[in-house]
Amino acid sequence: MSGSLKQVRERIRSVQNTQQITKAMKVVSAAKFRKAQQAIVQMRPYADKLNRMLRNILSNMEGEADTVFGTERPVQKACMVVVTSNRGLCGAFNANVIKGAVRVIQEDLAEVRRNGQLSILCIGKRGYDFFRKRYADCRLIADYIDLFQHLDFDHVEPVAQQLMDDFQQKNYDKVYVAFGHFRNAATQFPMVEQWLPVAKIQASGQGGSAKRADYIFEPDMKGLLDYLIPSILKTTFLRYLLDTHASEHGARMTAMDKATENAEELLRELRINYNKARQEAITKEILEIVGGAAALESS
Repeated sequence: MSGSLKQVRERIRSVQNTQQITKAMKVVSAAKFRKAQQAIVQMRPYADKLNRMLRNILSNMEGEADTVFGTERPVQKACMVVVTSNRGLCGAFNANVIKGAVRVIQEDLAEVRRNGQLSILCIGKRGYDFFRKRYADCRLIADYIDLFQHLDFDHVEPVAQQLMDDFQQKNYDKVYVAFGHFRNAATQFPMVEQWLPVAKIQASGQGGSAKRADYIFEPDMKGLLDYLIPSILKTTFLRYLLDTHASEHGARMTAMDKATENAEELLRELRINYNKARQEAITKEILEIVGGAAALESS
């Protein structure tokens, strides 16, 4: 019985140590989450408005607003950008982002992959570890794994510019981005968006025709769009990373909170078992003493 009590005591100590770690990780993630949440909440309306404006311009000014970034080509070469975290312990967050990327690869890019023309650019170690083991037939780009170390426009801009240059040079005919979309601390969900070419807004209204927007460009349309379109695309790319960054810390904070609650529940059960075993040991000792005393009296 003493051996059993010792094992239970060791298990209780082990769970308590684990609970301290999960509590600490929750506090750290909560602090990082507030900063990441503030960044994406401030960034998203601006980025979404710019992206919608870009799509509106390319949809309504087709033939006039001519840009290579809105040109649809037969998809012979493609790139999938997978944005995950560098660390785990954030529930199913990374697995869901990877699952979304794999689904698009299997459904939309299967032919490109069979031809050996699919590139996968990994931002975050979790995505890189997955695709390195299972997608050896694809060109894996690992130059920007640690991009989350410096998550600002100056460090993100070269990555977006490289992808845009590759698209212009026809190294890629389509570029997708798989990332975690942040809603709140408890809700994050994976998304895969076509980043290049820019998806035009579909026509609506009777007969499938939409009203033509009457834009006024100053000083001139070509000069303005040559500057505006790359800037909007880079801003959108930064939003993907900020979304994922906030989603990661929200998911980790929630996961560590649940782990702490589970540890508390397990401790409660272990303490009950420990007290039961201890009471059984005490009762057994009393019975042995009483039995010994009775034997002495009868003799």
